[in-house]
Amino acid sequence: MTTFRGFEQADFDVFTIDGLDERMTELKSRVSPKLQAIAETVEPTVSSLAGDEMFVHVAKHARRKTNPPNDTWAALASNKRGYKKLPHFQVGMWESHVFVWFAVIYESPIKGDFARQLKNNKQEILSHIPDHFVWSKDHMKPETISHVDMRNGQFDELVDRLENVKKAEILCGQTFDRHDERLQHGETFIKACEETFETVMSLYNLTKQVQNVS
Repeated sequence: MTTFRGFEQADFDVFTIDGLDERMTELKSRVSPKLQAIAETVEPTVSSLAGDEMFVHVAKHARRKTNPPNDTWAALASNKRGYKKLPHFQVGMWESHVFVWFAVIYESPIKGDFARQLKNNKQEILSHIPDHFVWSKDHMKPETISHVDMRNGQFDELVDRLENVKKAEILCGQTFDRHDERLQHGETFIKACEETFETVMSLYNLTKQVQNVS
């Protein structure tokens, strides 16, 4: 297993390269191996916390024909063959930042039931997730919603959307600005990832309740 030794500014600059082939070449050689190394390093911890064996999936962007990707990631999910339909964990990056997420994205068949679990456990979730964490309603966009805003009314809006909108998603975790010093030190960032996943594991456990019911 490759050891993750940290990100460099040149890793983020890959997303400024013009052309699908040119950017993908640099992603595959420079960025994807680092994300894979992170995912493989945290996998035992995530598997232990989840009570499910987790498998690493590195984004391949295989469907892209013209536009180069603006972000990339590695995912951890409880299935060898795929992750998009399952509740999963992600470590990835945009040009501006690195993200560490728990994710239920639009392909998931349990979104509606999960939304109802979130509503039923609203107060516990809002008090458990730290204020410096962030949320997202679309993994295809870099913008996030602060947990403070979630406590001030955004939670209901996001969860209602998850229940009723076909393309809706929900993600929760941390983002790290590209200049955050923790990204430059492998062990430090790995620890931050594991702490993030431990915090959002309560959301993963709610999805297991949904799956047990259905």
